[in-house]
Amino acid sequence: MDELKKFILYIGPISSIFDYTTYFIMLYVFHCWDPSRASLFQTGWFVESLMTQTLIIHIIRTNKIPFLQSRASLPLVITSSLIMCFGMYLPYSPFAASLGFTGLPELYWPLLLLTLLCYVSLTQLVKVVLLRRAWI
Repeated sequence: MDELKKFILYIGPISSIFDYTTYFIMLYVFHCWDPSRASLFQTGWFVESLMTQTLIIHIIRTNKIPFLQSRASLPLVITSSLIMCFGMYLPYSPFAASLGFTGLPELYWPLLLLTLLCYVSLTQLVKVVLLRRAWI
């Protein structure tokens, strides 16, 4: 339990940092302060959150660098890929309106990619520091 608590205290808040980054992007880049754009805000945050929470599985499953030094099992890679693809599809699917989603602007996707790269990098860095100090 002590190891789990330490992990939660150090790795957990990283997700919040990138949620706030996404809030900033949605509010200031895509002008979602306007209540008529609430659906866009919710859609952008949902997609980012789904992506980061799917990627964290790959980061925490190994002490090595995920994707480069350590490859996940094929079922995990397939499942993760399908989840992420489905998340990207949902805003454009026939279910979008019933979920309160709306299509995302083209600029959203490169900003999401940058967010995900920073998220994975920072989480990996913190994980390595914790492992070296034997905190987890």
